[in-house]
Amino acid sequence: MNIKTVDAGRGAAWLIDGFGYFTRDPGTWLGLSIVFLVILIAAHFIPFLGSIAMQILTPVFMGGLMLGCRAQDSGQPLTIGHLFEGFSNRTSQLALVGLLYFVGFCVIVLITAILMAVFLGGVGALQQLQQSDLGALVGVAASIAVPLLVALALIVPLVMLVWFAPPLVVFDGKEPIEAMRLSFQGCLLNVVPFLLYGIVGLVLSVLASIPFMLGWLILGPMLTASIYISYKEIFVGAASTTSAAT
Repeated sequence: MNIKTVDAGRGAAWLIDGFGYFTRDPGTWLGLSIVFLVILIAAHFIPFLGSIAMQILTPVFMGGLMLGCRAQDSGQPLTIGHLFEGFSNRTSQLALVGLLYFVGFCVIVLITAILMAVFLGGVGALQQLQQSDLGALVGVAASIAVPLLVALALIVPLVMLVWFAPPLVVFDGKEPIEAMRLSFQGCLLNVVPFLLYGIVGLVLSVLASIPFMLGWLILGPMLTASIYISYKEIFVGAASTTSAAT
Protein backbone atom coordinates (compact mmCIF):
# COMPACT_ATOMS: atom_id res chain seq x y z
CA MET A 1 0.00 0.00 0.00
CA ASN A 2 1.36 3.39 -1.01
CA ILE A 3 0.87 6.38 1.26
CA LYS A 4 0.24 9.76 -0.34
CA THR A 5 1.24 13.19 0.97
CA VAL A 6 -1.60 15.65 0.40
CA ASP A 7 -1.70 19.45 0.28
CA ALA A 8 -1.79 21.32 3.58
CA GLY A 9 -5.19 22.82 2.80
CA ARG A 10 -6.77 19.38 2.76
CA GLY A 11 -6.57 19.36 6.55
CA ALA A 12 -9.40 21.88 6.78
CA ALA A 13 -11.15 20.44 3.72
CA TRP A 14 -11.54 17.05 5.44
CA LEU A 15 -13.75 18.67 8.06
CA ILE A 16 -15.70 20.67 5.48
CA ASP A 17 -16.28 17.52 3.42
CA GLY A 18 -17.19 15.71 6.62
CA PHE A 19 -19.95 18.25 7.19
CA GLY A 20 -21.16 17.42 3.68
CA TYR A 21 -21.57 13.79 4.72
CA PHE A 22 -23.62 14.95 7.71
CA THR A 23 -25.92 17.13 5.62
CA ARG A 24 -26.70 14.23 3.26
CA ASP A 25 -28.51 12.40 6.07
CA PRO A 26 -28.58 14.56 9.21
CA GLY A 27 -31.33 12.55 10.87
CA THR A 28 -29.41 9.28 10.81
CA TRP A 29 -26.15 10.94 11.83
CA LEU A 30 -27.88 12.60 14.78
CA GLY A 31 -29.38 9.23 15.70
CA LEU A 32 -25.95 7.60 15.56
CA SER A 33 -24.51 10.33 17.78
CA ILE A 34 -27.29 9.98 20.34
CA VAL A 35 -27.12 6.17 20.44
CA PHE A 36 -23.34 6.23 20.90
CA LEU A 37 -23.69 8.89 23.62
CA VAL A 38 -26.23 6.73 25.47
CA ILE A 39 -23.85 3.74 25.25
CA LEU A 40 -20.99 5.89 26.52
CA ILE A 41 -23.01 7.17 29.49
CA ALA A 42 -24.30 3.68 30.32
CA ALA A 43 -20.76 2.28 30.26
CA HIS A 44 -19.57 4.88 32.75
CA PHE A 45 -22.21 3.74 35.23
CA ILE A 46 -20.14 0.53 35.52
CA PRO A 47 -17.27 1.54 37.80
CA PHE A 48 -13.79 1.11 36.32
CA LEU A 49 -14.70 -1.75 33.94
CA GLY A 50 -17.09 0.41 31.91
CA SER A 51 -14.41 2.94 31.04
CA ILE A 52 -11.94 0.21 30.13
CA ALA A 53 -14.50 -1.53 27.95
CA MET A 54 -15.22 1.67 26.03
CA GLN A 55 -11.51 2.27 25.45
CA ILE A 56 -11.19 -1.18 23.95
CA LEU A 57 -14.46 -1.16 22.01
CA THR A 58 -14.23 2.34 20.54
CA PRO A 59 -12.26 1.10 17.47
CA VAL A 60 -14.96 -1.56 16.99
CA PHE A 61 -17.64 1.13 16.89
CA MET A 62 -15.40 3.23 14.65
CA GLY A 63 -14.95 0.31 12.26
CA GLY A 64 -18.71 0.11 11.90
CA LEU A 65 -18.97 3.85 11.31
CA MET A 66 -16.29 3.62 8.63
CA LEU A 67 -18.45 1.02 6.89
CA GLY A 68 -21.36 3.45 7.21
CA CYS A 69 -19.31 6.21 5.58
CA ARG A 70 -18.41 3.83 2.76
CA ALA A 71 -22.07 2.98 2.25
CA GLN A 72 -22.95 6.66 2.13
CA ASP A 73 -20.04 7.32 -0.23
CA SER A 74 -21.29 4.67 -2.63
CA GLY A 75 -24.87 5.96 -2.62
CA GLN A 76 -26.26 3.38 -0.21
CA PRO A 77 -28.29 4.37 2.87
CA LEU A 78 -26.61 5.08 6.19
CA THR A 79 -28.34 3.28 9.07
CA ILE A 80 -28.14 3.17 12.86
CA GLY A 81 -27.08 -0.46 12.45
CA HIS A 82 -23.77 0.66 10.95
CA LEU A 83 -22.67 1.65 14.45
CA PHE A 84 -22.63 -2.05 15.37
CA GLU A 85 -21.27 -3.54 12.13
CA GLY A 86 -17.79 -3.65 13.62
CA PHE A 87 -19.08 -6.36 15.95
CA SER A 88 -19.55 -8.67 12.97
CA ASN A 89 -16.61 -7.51 10.85
CA ARG A 90 -13.05 -8.27 12.10
CA THR A 91 -14.17 -7.61 15.66
CA SER A 92 -11.19 -9.18 17.42
CA GLN A 93 -8.69 -7.22 15.33
CA LEU A 94 -10.50 -3.94 16.02
CA ALA A 95 -10.74 -4.73 19.73
CA LEU A 96 -7.01 -5.52 19.81
CA VAL A 97 -6.33 -2.04 18.41
CA GLY A 98 -8.39 -0.67 21.30
CA LEU A 99 -6.55 -2.84 23.82
CA LEU A 100 -3.15 -1.71 22.55
CA TYR A 101 -4.30 1.90 22.74
CA PHE A 102 -5.52 1.35 26.31
CA VAL A 103 -2.18 -0.19 27.35
CA GLY A 104 -0.30 2.71 25.77
CA PHE A 105 -2.56 5.21 27.50
CA CYS A 106 -1.98 3.53 30.88
CA VAL A 107 1.78 3.68 30.34
CA ILE A 108 1.56 7.40 29.59
CA VAL A 109 -0.55 7.99 32.70
CA LEU A 110 2.00 6.09 34.81
CA ILE A 111 4.91 8.07 33.37
CA THR A 112 3.05 11.33 33.97
CA ALA A 113 2.26 10.37 37.57
CA ILE A 114 5.90 9.51 38.26
CA LEU A 115 7.06 12.80 36.77
CA MET A 116 4.47 14.67 38.80
CA ALA A 117 5.76 13.07 41.98
CA VAL A 118 9.36 13.85 41.07
CA PHE A 119 8.82 17.45 39.99
CA LEU A 120 6.39 18.39 42.73
CA GLY A 121 8.51 16.84 45.42
CA GLY A 122 5.60 15.20 47.19
CA VAL A 123 4.66 17.01 50.40
CA GLY A 124 7.03 19.88 49.63
CA ALA A 125 4.73 21.14 46.87
CA LEU A 126 1.73 21.09 49.21
CA GLN A 127 3.68 23.11 51.76
CA GLN A 128 4.54 25.68 49.09
CA LEU A 129 0.90 26.00 48.13
CA GLN A 130 -0.08 26.58 51.76
CA GLN A 131 2.30 29.55 51.91
CA SER A 132 0.09 31.43 49.39
CA ASP A 133 3.27 32.97 47.99
CA LEU A 134 3.13 34.01 44.31
CA GLY A 135 6.63 32.74 43.66
CA ALA A 136 5.79 29.38 45.20
CA LEU A 137 2.62 29.13 43.15
CA VAL A 138 4.52 29.89 39.94
CA GLY A 139 7.09 27.25 40.84
CA VAL A 140 4.42 24.63 41.43
CA ALA A 141 2.68 25.55 38.16
CA ALA A 142 5.97 25.18 36.29
CA SER A 143 6.56 21.80 37.92
CA ILE A 144 3.12 20.62 36.81
CA ALA A 145 3.63 21.96 33.28
CA VAL A 146 6.66 19.77 32.56
CA PRO A 147 4.92 16.40 33.17
CA LEU A 148 1.87 17.60 31.24
CA LEU A 149 4.02 18.58 28.25
CA VAL A 150 5.69 15.18 28.36
CA ALA A 151 2.26 13.53 28.46
CA LEU A 152 1.17 15.57 25.43
CA ALA A 153 4.34 14.62 23.56
CA LEU A 154 3.55 10.95 24.21
CA ILE A 155 -0.21 11.00 23.57
CA VAL A 156 0.13 12.52 20.09
CA PRO A 157 2.10 9.55 18.66
CA LEU A 158 -0.35 7.17 20.37
CA VAL A 159 -3.29 8.87 18.65
CA MET A 160 -1.39 8.73 15.35
CA LEU A 161 -1.05 4.98 15.78
CA VAL A 162 -4.81 4.41 16.03
CA TRP A 163 -6.21 7.23 13.87
CA PHE A 164 -6.44 5.23 10.63
CA ALA A 165 -6.26 1.77 12.17
CA PRO A 166 -10.02 0.97 12.03
CA PRO A 167 -10.44 1.64 8.27
CA LEU A 168 -7.18 -0.14 7.54
CA VAL A 169 -8.47 -3.17 9.45
CA VAL A 170 -11.98 -3.31 7.97
CA PHE A 171 -11.22 -2.17 4.42
CA ASP A 172 -7.73 -3.48 3.76
CA GLY A 173 -7.66 -6.53 6.02
CA LYS A 174 -4.60 -5.35 7.91
CA GLU A 175 -3.70 -6.94 11.22
CA PRO A 176 -3.70 -4.58 14.22
CA ILE A 177 0.06 -4.00 14.50
CA GLU A 178 0.43 -3.44 10.75
CA ALA A 179 -2.63 -1.17 10.68
CA MET A 180 -1.23 0.92 13.53
CA ARG A 181 2.16 1.16 11.84
CA LEU A 182 0.59 2.33 8.59
CA SER A 183 -1.66 4.74 10.49
CA PHE A 184 1.35 6.33 12.18
CA GLN A 185 3.21 6.56 8.89
CA GLY A 186 0.21 8.12 7.13
CA CYS A 187 -0.14 10.77 9.86
CA LEU A 188 3.60 11.46 9.95
CA LEU A 189 3.86 11.98 6.19
CA ASN A 190 0.94 14.42 6.40
CA VAL A 191 1.90 16.27 9.55
CA VAL A 192 1.27 19.72 8.01
CA PRO A 193 -2.34 19.08 6.89
CA PHE A 194 -2.97 17.35 10.22
CA LEU A 195 -1.64 20.41 12.04
CA LEU A 196 -4.20 22.57 10.22
CA TYR A 197 -6.83 19.89 10.84
CA GLY A 198 -6.03 20.01 14.56
CA ILE A 199 -6.23 23.81 14.75
CA VAL A 200 -9.57 23.98 12.94
CA GLY A 201 -10.85 20.98 14.91
CA LEU A 202 -9.88 22.64 18.21
CA VAL A 203 -11.78 25.81 17.32
CA LEU A 204 -14.83 23.79 16.27
CA SER A 205 -14.58 21.75 19.49
CA VAL A 206 -14.74 24.90 21.61
CA LEU A 207 -17.71 26.20 19.63
CA ALA A 208 -19.47 22.83 19.81
CA SER A 209 -19.03 22.72 23.59
CA ILE A 210 -20.57 26.12 24.32
CA PRO A 211 -24.31 25.30 23.94
CA PHE A 212 -24.38 22.51 26.55
CA MET A 213 -22.13 20.30 24.34
CA LEU A 214 -24.99 19.99 21.84
CA GLY A 215 -22.73 20.98 18.98
CA TRP A 216 -20.96 17.65 19.34
CA LEU A 217 -24.02 15.95 17.87
CA ILE A 218 -22.91 17.56 14.61
CA LEU A 219 -19.15 17.77 15.15
CA GLY A 220 -18.95 14.08 16.04
CA PRO A 221 -20.26 12.96 12.62
CA MET A 222 -18.02 15.55 10.92
CA LEU A 223 -14.94 14.14 12.62
CA THR A 224 -15.97 10.57 11.87
CA ALA A 225 -16.53 11.27 8.19
CA SER A 226 -13.30 13.27 8.02
CA ILE A 227 -11.34 10.18 9.09
CA TYR A 228 -12.90 8.20 6.24
CA ILE A 229 -12.28 11.01 3.72
CA SER A 230 -8.64 11.50 4.75
CA TYR A 231 -8.07 7.73 4.73
CA LYS A 232 -9.23 7.53 1.12
CA GLU A 233 -6.94 10.39 0.09
CA ILE A 234 -3.82 9.36 1.99
CA PHE A 235 -3.79 5.61 1.44
CA VAL A 236 -3.45 5.26 -2.31
CA GLY A 237 -5.49 2.35 -3.55
CA ALA A 238 -8.01 2.67 -0.73
CA ALA A 239 -10.59 4.15 -3.11
CA SER A 240 -10.36 1.15 -5.42
CA THR A 241 -10.55 -1.21 -2.45
CA THR A 242 -13.67 0.59 -1.28
CA SER A 243 -15.29 0.37 -4.71
CA ALA A 244 -14.46 -3.30 -5.06
CA ALA A 245 -15.98 -4.12 -1.69
CA THR A 246 -19.33 -2.43 -2.43
